[in-house]
Amino acid sequence: MTETHSTAVRGDSGPEMARLVASRVLDVPDFPKPGVMFKDLMPLFADGDVFREVIDGIVGYHGRDGFDIVVGIEARGFVIAAAIAYATGLGVVPVRKAGKLPRPAYSASYALEYGEATLEVHQDAFTAGHRVLVVDDVLATGGTAEATLDLVERAGGTVAGFTVLLELGFLAGRERLAGRPVHALLTV
Repeated sequence: MTETHSTAVRGDSGPEMARLVASRVLDVPDFPKPGVMFKDLMPLFADGDVFREVIDGIVGYHGRDGFDIVVGIEARGFVIAAAIAYATGLGVVPVRKAGKLPRPAYSASYALEYGEATLEVHQDAFTAGHRVLVVDDVLATGGTAEATLDLVERAGGTVAGFTVLLELGFLAGRERLAGRPVHALLTV
């Protein structure tokens, strides 16, 4: 494993935050399959001081009054969402893989490079006009993000923002979300 380094790091919260995130990302070659360079964010989550600074940075970017509830996308998005919810005193809503929610749910399917996936959110997750901050660890092709943002709106929420720790810019996920508020702490 090697750390993700770059002297010209960039992100929507500026180079200092981008450098901080980059300092805690490990490159894992050939995972989950040969030829893929996996960006492992677990070192960031494991470093309490850095994790706190990242969460504070996300809250600062959106403003404590910029959203009413936080949505985390399964699974690492749950970690980020819970921390933001705690820091702001707000609630958290999970967007789960199909079949994991116990009450009536909206579902959205989307294509993956190796098949199809389905995400769900409870139909009663939001009240009309709830301003929702959606968070996840990585923005790649944008399929997961697009499905989640659509689910939030179908369930009555208004997307106030979408934040990821790491954007894989070469996969053009941001373009797929054109017209949506996208915020990435680090773009590679």
